[in-house]
Amino acid sequence: MTLTFTRGDFPADFQFGTATSSYQIEGHAQGGAGRTHWDDFAATPGNVDRAENGALACDHYNRWEEDLDLVKNAGFDCYRFSTSWARVLPEGRGTPNPEGLDFYDRLVDGMLERGLKPCATLYHWELPSPLADLGGWRNADMPEWFADYTHVIMEKIGDRTYSVAPINEPWCVGWLSHFMGQHAPGLRDIRATARAMHHVMKSHGCAIQVMRDLGVKNLGAVCNFEYAQPCDDTPEAAKAAKLYDSYYNRFFIEAIFKGSYPEDVLEGLGPHMPQGWQDDFEFIQQPLDWVGLNYYTRKLIGPNSGPWPSHEERPGPLPKTTMGWEIYPDGLHHFLTWVAKNYTGDLPLYVTENGMSAGTKDTTGGTPDPERIDYLNQHVAKVKQAISEGVTVKGYFIWSLMDNYEWALGYDKRFGLVHVDFETLSRTPKASYQALATALSRA
Repeated sequence: MTLTFTRGDFPADFQFGTATSSYQIEGHAQGGAGRTHWDDFAATPGNVDRAENGALACDHYNRWEEDLDLVKNAGFDCYRFSTSWARVLPEGRGTPNPEGLDFYDRLVDGMLERGLKPCATLYHWELPSPLADLGGWRNADMPEWFADYTHVIMEKIGDRTYSVAPINEPWCVGWLSHFMGQHAPGLRDIRATARAMHHVMKSHGCAIQVMRDLGVKNLGAVCNFEYAQPCDDTPEAAKAAKLYDSYYNRFFIEAIFKGSYPEDVLEGLGPHMPQGWQDDFEFIQQPLDWVGLNYYTRKLIGPNSGPWPSHEERPGPLPKTTMGWEIYPDGLHHFLTWVAKNYTGDLPLYVTENGMSAGTKDTTGGTPDPERIDYLNQHVAKVKQAISEGVTVKGYFIWSLMDNYEWALGYDKRFGLVHVDFETLSRTPKASYQALATALSRA
């Protein structure tokens, strides 16, 4: 099975990339890194499948050169990676870890040596445990702590990064982790959720401000989006889907570009917001150079009789990935056009994550993965469609370079273009990787 697109189908300045995150691949229990709330979450029975953690992961900390060669040899232009707060500042504050700073220094230089553009994300969910002890994202001091961390890491590598975003997927940091309890710190607390979501946005803005002052260029935001549809044609289902869309898709981008939060979300979260939150939009609304969209699936939403938000996900009929996520490429086209029309105008947009979990833990590396190739064909076609309609889409990043630690699901779910044997840690490119290398070599 082959890909139905080539590099030549896109504008000359369009960039292809792949992405990873620090805790999912590096092997956190080495190099002087401090403990994270994900280590704590995984050590608590029932939170993570088989209580697996990121202590070793893919051992990217020692195998980074091999991994960057894989990025280069696939023909990618960019590599989107994240830096670990707890690796840079083991206590979350105070004295930096020289080994951690040196690792990211070498990593960025390694990208440049291979002709790859380093696209950094400063936070992909690995909060230092000492800060979690102080309340983590619930604490009003988080923006200041995050700004200090931003200064430490970007003073080291910011002169060589191609692009930087402060926080990956603020919905996951705020809602998934504090309201649904599915990610660290594993809370189910509406007051914690309101505060975390707001402090994440203020931290984003403070980090942008710090990087501007340091002279770091090409700064953006990365938000995740899910296409929410009513489960039926009743007014109740329509209202439920609208609210889901508001707190998932609108809350964060409206804060950045409109200086407000959706009213229907504030009906639930408003009483729990931190004091003076209305005055923080001057920090949140820092000017950006681009916006990244992470997109994977749609959700059917219906009402229930529970407390706010009084709705639930319903099963859908479409083909699904091994995550159980429906495959709905039209959703990617919707969000590219919707974001451009309502928020960003001509500001460059990037699909910063898109991909699928396919295959099983026992899949042998190198075997065909036709589902992933088909998924990429369908979604890249929607990117092309958006460009043809005048949307300023400048790049597409595939999640993920390699099979890795899939958070609460441990090591079973495989998003990688490259197969990882978690016994030997050997890397073997899959058929989708080979197909991409061919497609990206064709002008």
